[in-house]
Amino acid sequence: MFERIALIGLGLIGSSLAHAIKRERLAETIAGYDASEAVRKRAAELELAAIAPTAADVVKGADLVILCSPVGSYKDVAAAIAPHLKPGAILSDVGSVKSAVLKDVSPFVPKGVHFLPAHPIAGTEQSGPDAGFPSLFDHRWCIITPPPGADADAVAKLKQFWERCGSQVEVMEAGHHDLVLAMTSHVPHLIAYNIVGTAHDLEKVAETEVIKFSAGGFRDFTRIAASDPTMWRDVFLNNRDAVLEVLGRFNEDLSLLQRAVRDGNGQMLFDLFTRTRAIRRSIVDIGQDSAAPNFGRDQSKDQ
Repeated sequence: MFERIALIGLGLIGSSLAHAIKRERLAETIAGYDASEAVRKRAAELELAAIAPTAADVVKGADLVILCSPVGSYKDVAAAIAPHLKPGAILSDVGSVKSAVLKDVSPFVPKGVHFLPAHPIAGTEQSGPDAGFPSLFDHRWCIITPPPGADADAVAKLKQFWERCGSQVEVMEAGHHDLVLAMTSHVPHLIAYNIVGTAHDLEKVAETEVIKFSAGGFRDFTRIAASDPTMWRDVFLNNRDAVLEVLGRFNEDLSLLQRAVRDGNGQMLFDLFTRTRAIRRSIVDIGQDSAAPNFGRDQSKDQ
């Protein structure tokens, strides 16, 4: 599809993209850059891409440039690469927020370059170039959020690229994306970080006991809370309005739940749990998770 694809940021998403591009033979050349010298060295050892010494070098001649670094770095990266972007190239990203990305990057995009933000909704709690694998995007959603007036042919080509990488693709307005992801991803991560931190800080429970008696619920919170701290710091700072809106609703609902527990309102609890169980089933029905017990884990590893 492309002669040269440039990946800026070679962590989980960037390295997985390199694998997927190779698997599907989507580019003649994959070029890569990361701000970390250690990551660049490791990516070269893994032969993920032709590693460039700077962000400016990696984008030269690229038909598709994808920002895979933390969203807080985008403004500086955009300023560095703007003079070197090829006319007609597509500039995209993989960030979990979109309105802030449009605001930060758009002012630097040269005329003739198609800036099309995107967000593959896929990941694990692992990070770094060793964490990538080619099937990360298979059967997962990728949302493209073109700015008003975006070139339709460029949008179609980026959509085809993500489909070839294995994703189902939806086109969405940036602000709507941010509100949806605040509910489905950002606030759940914030809750996980908070509950794991609270458990650690409780003076009545030693840290070793929290770890020793980690049941399924707490254990799964710790998996989410192990996600890359730099990436998630930037997500919350750059999607604060949507996150605060969803948190406000969550706190209201939590207060009602607290009252039901305090008042012994078993019917309210039963009704809520029945409704949420149905939501879980609907997620499984549309193929977004496994119906197997224990989320399809190898339970022998949990013994």
